[in-house]
Amino acid sequence: MDLEPYRGELVAYCYRMLGSCHEAEDLVQDTMLRAWQARDRYDPSRASVRTWLYRIAANACLTALAGRARRPLPSGLGAPSDDPGAPLTPAPGIPWLQPFPDARFDPGVRADLRLALVAALQLLPPRQRAVLVLREVLEFTAAEVAIQLGTTVPAVNSALQRARAALAGAPGLTEVAEPDDRAVRAVIDRYVHAFEAADVPALVQLLADDAVLEMPPVPLWYRGRDDYGAFISRVFEMRGPGWAMRRLTANGQPALAAYAPGPGGHRVHTLQVFTITGGRVAGNVVFADPAVFRVFGLPEHLPADDFRPVR
Repeated sequence: MDLEPYRGELVAYCYRMLGSCHEAEDLVQDTMLRAWQARDRYDPSRASVRTWLYRIAANACLTALAGRARRPLPSGLGAPSDDPGAPLTPAPGIPWLQPFPDARFDPGVRADLRLALVAALQLLPPRQRAVLVLREVLEFTAAEVAIQLGTTVPAVNSALQRARAALAGAPGLTEVAEPDDRAVRAVIDRYVHAFEAADVPALVQLLADDAVLEMPPVPLWYRGRDDYGAFISRVFEMRGPGWAMRRLTANGQPALAAYAPGPGGHRVHTLQVFTITGGRVAGNVVFADPAVFRVFGLPEHLPADDFRPVR
């Protein structure tokens, strides 16, 4: 019984449930171990291997989530700040939502992983979360989900209705352009030019009027071009010009690794995940957690001779 072909999609499922790629990988490893140990009891007449694996993974996620606080983004905790000069005090006690490293997994597992959706899923009770993902993202039948969660088809349908209703008013769930879209690449290219040049007016020109900037583990967040631009001005005042940016993707969205200038080269500063809509930056979630850098395999330093600004 070969279980490895299912690993990537199981990690994506557990990530949607938990909001942490590291925890998702640990749970999938546990799922694989349990499945291997129970392989002699698997009955192909009752379920496919895939359905059976998701039953193990779903219940592992529900057990892990029991009594646990949800993983939010700063915008899910209250109103935006109106002070771009507010102290940047991290809140390490909050289990922040983390991004998903696309490069480590096959493209087929990245559907519906965008940050706004995963953040909205965290608002749901765990069983509703499981039902919604299994039914609407992974397209299992209600009967299959009932088997996976040890419940009934009417209970699955009821949980799905409640989950849909709860997410109906969640912000940021509109479709966003793919990171390889030509228009999106053009916006990101211009953002890189402006950021590496510390050109705040050029950055502001790329923003939607109500653009959102948030910075976990700092619980502050900002809405609007003026406050976004004022905060970025503050960053350049503190860190100076001459930044280096490296392109990647996260959660099926364009992303940049930002390296701040320093003696002998550049040091990793943040991972920035963008939402681009209508040719503008509608959102930027800026992660400053070293654990996130490790998950994405970002080098801590870039040598001085490795800095080649975009021209």
